[in-house]
Amino acid sequence: PQGTMAFAGKYEFEGDENYDAFVQKIGLPSDKAEMGRNCKIVTEVVQNGNDFTWTQHFPGGRSTTNSFTVGSEADMETMGGKKFKATVKMEDGKLVADFPNYRHTAEISGGKLVEISTSSGVVYKRTSKKIA
Repeated sequence: PQGTMAFAGKYEFEGDENYDAFVQKIGLPSDKAEMGRNCKIVTEVVQNGNDFTWTQHFPGGRSTTNSFTVGSEADMETMGGKKFKATVKMEDGKLVADFPNYRHTAEISGGKLVEISTSSGVVYKRTSKKIA
C-alpha cells in the first residue's frame, strides 16, 4: 500500500503552532515547557512494515524512544516522561495514538513530518523537515 515506508528518516524541528496553550492544557511543568519551546528536536523514525521505532533527540543529548507495532498495544512515554500503554492505529496514512490526555497524529505531508496533538479543543501542530 502507498505510504507504508513513508515515515522512515530523520526530521529536524522547523516550527510549531499553539505550543504554550497546549502544554498548559496537558499540565506540563513550566521547566519542561521551557525546555521544549522552539527546541530543535530531531525525530528519527525507523520503520519496518508496521513496526516502528520513533526516537526524539533533544539538544544536550537526551532522547526518548517509543517502539510500537501498528494495531498492537505498546508501552509508550509522553512528552512529560509519563509511561502509559497505547495502541497506535493507521488512519488515512496517518499514525494515530491516544495519549493519556491528548490525541496525537503524525503524517508525512509535502516531504515534511507533521505532528498534531489535540487536547480538549487545543490543537498543537509541529512541523519538521527531512534531513536524512
